[in-house]
Amino acid sequence: METIHTIAWMQQIARDARVKERILGLVPTMGALHEGHLSLVREALHRCSPVVVSLFVNPKQFGPSEDFQKYPRTLEADRAALEKLGVDYLFAPSPEDMYPKDFRTAVIVEGLGDRLEGRSRPGHFRGVTTVVLKLFEIVQPRLAFFGGKDAQQVRIIRQMTGDLNLDSEMVICPIVREPDGLALSSRNAYLKAGERQSATTLYRSLDAARRAIQSGERDPVRILAELRRVIDSEPAVALDYAEIVDAEAFEPAMALRRPCYILVAARVGGTRLIDNALIEPEGEELRVSL
Repeated sequence: METIHTIAWMQQIARDARVKERILGLVPTMGALHEGHLSLVREALHRCSPVVVSLFVNPKQFGPSEDFQKYPRTLEADRAALEKLGVDYLFAPSPEDMYPKDFRTAVIVEGLGDRLEGRSRPGHFRGVTTVVLKLFEIVQPRLAFFGGKDAQQVRIIRQMTGDLNLDSEMVICPIVREPDGLALSSRNAYLKAGERQSATTLYRSLDAARRAIQSGERDPVRILAELRRVIDSEPAVALDYAEIVDAEAFEPAMALRRPCYILVAARVGGTRLIDNALIEPEGEELRVSL
């Protein structure tokens, strides 16, 4: 595996792949890799050659009071894990290369990022779309692989990709969970021993909503009440938001006739976590995927 630190060399590798008509795959990450990231890498290796994994802790998607400085950075461990899997290239640019002193451009997708995560983390999605567009332009992937945990982020990047006619196809992979249901996240490393068990409340709340739907409940208000009942039962968890939204518009769903997400965000101690479940109509029934 070759580690690339400069944009210019990464662009040259990408150009060579396109000239040879190879299917280049990109897995964009901020490092601190866990099994969720590695599942994306395995899917990319199955479908693409060469495969590039980017590792860049993007300062532009962190707010002033967020955890940019303490965000886990484990470059050597990440490099070893990727090399073991057989990744072709690790792209780890510096902030100075990605954002020179005269950098002035931002990418904004209007309408989809004003609520939920966008309300709780002002400027976050502007930073995400800006860095993802840069990565798409630098690496020129045929396929780009994302996890399903950040559902609003995925929807916004998909909108950007379509609006700007980008020549990269997004591949969305399922959420990877611990045996007790906790969605894998680099921020799980912040959880203290007692908080780790409390963090499973997010999954258990979504599972309670799923069971309510499977029992025939179709009223979003009542489904969310069941979810909040589980969250409220754990004193160590402070709910930020819980909503059922249309999977396209990301506005509150009044009925469950179209694909919808159940979204939940909460703080466990000092750690903010998100999770979701997808509701999909199947004839007269509803399928809920956690």
